[in-house]
Amino acid sequence: MSYVLHYAPDNASLVIRLALEHVDAPYHCALVDRSQAAQRSDAYMALNPNGLIPTLETDHGPIFETGAILLWLADRHGGLGPAPDSAERADFLKWLFFVSNTVHSALRMLFYPDQFIGADPIHQSTLRKNATSALVRYHTQLDGLVAQGHAWCGGQTPSALDFYIAATLRWPAIYPRDYDRNWHSLANYPALHDMCQRLETLAPVHSLIQAEGMNATPFTNPAAPNPPEGSPI
Repeated sequence: MSYVLHYAPDNASLVIRLALEHVDAPYHCALVDRSQAAQRSDAYMALNPNGLIPTLETDHGPIFETGAILLWLADRHGGLGPAPDSAERADFLKWLFFVSNTVHSALRMLFYPDQFIGADPIHQSTLRKNATSALVRYHTQLDGLVAQGHAWCGGQTPSALDFYIAATLRWPAIYPRDYDRNWHSLANYPALHDMCQRLETLAPVHSLIQAEGMNATPFTNPAAPNPPEGSPI
């Protein structure tokens, strides 16, 4: 079947788009218009009761959570990480879910502090400061991981983990728009920079650029997108 990727531009759905393009899986996109709060509509909540993006409709039913979708696609199509019987599988999985459960969660605290700590601006500022400090530590860890030269992370053939890490480096360079972003610089992570530079030469990233209105260097020198439809926030 042709998958349906429920997406919004420059949301976590971009990671799934990259994975689908990389394995050449048939799919089409359905916009979740965040400017109209479509992620909280009855129709979308029937697919994803958490009202988060992305959701992937499959012949096994709808799947949500970025890490879960990536793992499902990797197991079904291959080409996105070590095979289930590989000796490298355990290492790949622990870092994939580190990005999903830890890095991505810290980004959500930075972007949506009110959802975690309420409306008080002092509390929000404290949470954001703690989140940025944590993200520097996490990206430093990931830079060290890529520098080790694993085939499944930062290698010559991209993996689901590479795509996910690259997105977590893109977003803090341009979001949130109401917060000082000088704390984040890809130049501080040379191995991650080289990985992102390699990714930007690949066809899946070129497809992403066209589909979501991104500039030519969406990971190494990102700019706010100008998508043909929808809104990133």
